[in-house]
Amino acid sequence: MLTVAVLISGTGSNLRALLDAASEPEFPARIIVVGADRQADGFAHAEAYGIPTFMVPYQEFDSREAWGDELLAQLDVWSPDLVVLSGLMRLLPAAVVAAWAPRLINTHPAYLPEFPGAHGVRDALAAGVTQTGASVIVVDDGVDTGPILAQERIPVLPGDTEHSLHERIKPVERRLLIDVVRRIATGELDLTT
Repeated sequence: MLTVAVLISGTGSNLRALLDAASEPEFPARIIVVGADRQADGFAHAEAYGIPTFMVPYQEFDSREAWGDELLAQLDVWSPDLVVLSGLMRLLPAAVVAAWAPRLINTHPAYLPEFPGAHGVRDALAAGVTQTGASVIVVDDGVDTGPILAQERIPVLPGDTEHSLHERIKPVERRLLIDVVRRIATGELDLTT
């Protein structure tokens, strides 16, 4: 059984979908802890499923590196097989990436390498493209530059706003994330190759 730690910053909608999937007896992975860089609404999802949580508040540290050291210490307590970034809106320090990659994955609301960064949906709209997408990647030292594990195209509709487009991307992100975690757990997807 693959053990998973999930890191969040906000409402945890991807976390909720993953918790729902992992609660099914046949799903080959279990979430063992949820962490955040701030007080996050998504902790309520973990609480509803009886999953332990931890918080490493970014603003309480003198540097990103010091924050990363504490994040590593918290993850070491749980020793998960996989770490999933699920809306964690913070770049991880190099030491965290070095310690966990390639067992460190993230979702992104664009068809990478198109529109990396924190504003993928807004950037796609500003570029006037007719389609964007959702991706699941291995986290590396770049910004959304790691190996792509899964992705899917999503049309940009006339009149789309950042909100409406993002709302159509989110279910695809969730489905891709659940599938990638399942494939990693079954050995169908090998992160080391």
